[in-house]
Amino acid sequence: MVEPLPMLSIGMKKYAICLAVLALSASCTASLREKITQIILRKEQTNVKFGILVVEPRSRARVFGYSESLALIPASNMKLVTSFTALKYLGRQFEYVTTAAISDKNLVIIGSGDPLLELADENSTDSNGVGDFLSDIVKALKERNITEIEDVLVDSSVFEDVRVHPDWPKEQLNRPYACEISGLNYNANCVKILASIKNGQVVLRTEPDTAYLTLTNNVQPTNKGESALAAYRTEKENVIEISGKYRKAASFDVAIERPAKFFGTLLAENLNKAGIKMSGQVAEANVNPEKLQTLVEHRTGIVKVLQQCNKDSFHLAAECLFKTLGARQTGGKWREPSHSGGGSWQAGQKAITNYLVSLGADAGSFNIDDGSGLSTQNKLSAGIIIRVLSDAYSSDLWPVFKETLSAGGIDGTLRKQFYQDRYRGKVFAKTGYINGVRALSGICTANSGKEYIFSILTNDANYKTKEAIFDIVKAIIDEG
Repeated sequence: MVEPLPMLSIGMKKYAICLAVLALSASCTASLREKITQIILRKEQTNVKFGILVVEPRSRARVFGYSESLALIPASNMKLVTSFTALKYLGRQFEYVTTAAISDKNLVIIGSGDPLLELADENSTDSNGVGDFLSDIVKALKERNITEIEDVLVDSSVFEDVRVHPDWPKEQLNRPYACEISGLNYNANCVKILASIKNGQVVLRTEPDTAYLTLTNNVQPTNKGESALAAYRTEKENVIEISGKYRKAASFDVAIERPAKFFGTLLAENLNKAGIKMSGQVAEANVNPEKLQTLVEHRTGIVKVLQQCNKDSFHLAAECLFKTLGARQTGGKWREPSHSGGGSWQAGQKAITNYLVSLGADAGSFNIDDGSGLSTQNKLSAGIIIRVLSDAYSSDLWPVFKETLSAGGIDGTLRKQFYQDRYRGKVFAKTGYINGVRALSGICTANSGKEYIFSILTNDANYKTKEAIFDIVKAIIDEG
């Protein structure tokens, strides 16, 4: 890395570094060096911080680098690190197993941290359909002629009961991407709120239909102007105020509080509809697994979770993988998870930090805060992301991992990018976006047939930075 020259403006510093890059990137063709450098030096990118590294994965040759050791906020490029660490240490055969069982006269549900349990169709590339697991539980009870139970006990203790990361934006916690993280998740820990008009009044309902959530309806009907609704949390748990103006049918997702109890409540409501009497209550509790008679299990393979994490940038998937890593690693040793709150953000941070250090990264050169990249306290360099991608590429896990990345012009968050014939299907990567941050890292195949792994991180980004990033990848494909 060439350090910026002192006493220069940001734009002049960038220009000086680019001149050094042109001189030092000997393994890169002059044409490609010049193209990437000109993109970085675009007028509208003057104040943008770039960290770039492009490498030939087979030879590990450095093709192009620009401030590749600079630690930047990675946004959702953090998911690349989380997801491959999980695949490497949990294994491709790993499954999340959610168990429904009988203990004395109680119905018990034990969560495993599965982020995809009954995930709604619009968030899933491989949905089981909302309600299937609930239906399976009811069916299993009826097959055993069980017509009455006492309590519904929900055990989510595989993860800690700190469900909201302290560094997530407080004003965004009712948004689906900032939903709570639990050892038992259901329907992406969200409900859909639907608005319609009846007898001149705005009517609100939820999907799934449940009494778990209380909606305060402050929506005003209107015949003109904009139609916009907003949801606000109140001081009371799961009491949500809906306000705004209604002119046409609308729906949107809102994150709920206490996901495990949410599932238990839905289950109790389904039992009642099926004629199975519940004499007790819904409660969260740690359950002794040795005293259970299993009714039914729900299994989700890790590859499905990785696909949601990387192709669709599903935050809940990344955070559950992150906490699962924490639950599985104790004292540097990997073991079966216990239901003792071991799945914490702190334990996940330690697991991923240990992995990056094992790749040769200096522990002081990065910071791991959460698994999804929603926290701005995450700091990674393009060089560290390339270490992870290189490790993945050289392993027998690469074919599996590559297919979890968004394919340019085909699916995921890149389905509307690289759609032209010369680029379509040649880029497999993970996007990243939060306020002021744009990122893209992955692998591309040049028109020459050569493969290149790349990481492009930007901070202080603007509306044109995304275009600049895509242009850099296109230049690699055209000239590589």
